[in-house]
Amino acid sequence: MTNTELLARADVLRHGRTPFVLATVVHAERPTSAKPGDSALVLPDGTVEGFVGGTCAETTVQLQGLRLLETGESLLLRITPAADTGAESAQEPGEGLVTVANPCLSGGTLDIFLEANLPPALAYVHGHAPIARALLDVGRALGLDARPASPGEPLPPDLDVIVIATHGRDEETVLIEAARAGIPYIGLVASPKRGAAVLAGLGLTEEQRAHVHTPAGLDIGARTPGEIALSVYAEIIALRPQTARAVRPGADSAAPRAVVQDVDPVCGMTVAITPATLSLDRAGSRVYFCGPGCQHAFADNPSRYAHA
Repeated sequence: MTNTELLARADVLRHGRTPFVLATVVHAERPTSAKPGDSALVLPDGTVEGFVGGTCAETTVQLQGLRLLETGESLLLRITPAADTGAESAQEPGEGLVTVANPCLSGGTLDIFLEANLPPALAYVHGHAPIARALLDVGRALGLDARPASPGEPLPPDLDVIVIATHGRDEETVLIEAARAGIPYIGLVASPKRGAAVLAGLGLTEEQRAHVHTPAGLDIGARTPGEIALSVYAEIIALRPQTARAVRPGADSAAPRAVVQDVDPVCGMTVAITPATLSLDRAGSRVYFCGPGCQHAFADNPSRYAHA
């Protein structure tokens, strides 16, 4: 895969709201198989597309990339032979730098920049009146993926926000569906009296009702559609720690998941456990490896690595 093809693939992932990490080699000290400019994508399922070095370097990039998909951060990854650092695992990150001692490396050092690309928060707006249009405009100005909702449209698994500004039209159906789907923020633009009456008649559980905010928005004395939209997004921002997206039932497989990892008993590398990770069954437990070399070494003489 050429860099041009890789960037085209990254655009497809962005448009499909699939999170990924772009890894680019920025410095290489020979002997290494990778050179500056080589790049790869790390996907949420652990797939690595592209080239940033041999099997062991790729395994390290995969693990660090999956970790970044959880945080949304970026970092500079230095992969260097264990003999150069006297260590066998990743050091604690400092100022965006993580150094990993890689005993598999042939003697060189790689510096690889890992950039997390997470899709912006997705917001659906119901309604066609001026307030609904202002909600779309202000949301996009804030960097959200704000879209007009279509009646009967299935709710995407990564939907963060629903705001209903239909002025009494078809509110109950949307509210019930959104609350039962566990959408983190559900806002109903209504007066306090009408909003309370609508909420009371929905038949929701207390947990489901907690996601519904009516009147939507902070009380900032908003009067115009733009000011009302601003108050709604101010509330969403204020509640962000409590409404952080969680993987909900039926969530897409592309959603980032907690990284599960283990240690290769042959070389001591930490590896991410994915469906493609090489492994062997040993005494009723699963043993995972960074690459085929370590897997073959273990299979030839398991007792040699019993201490691990």
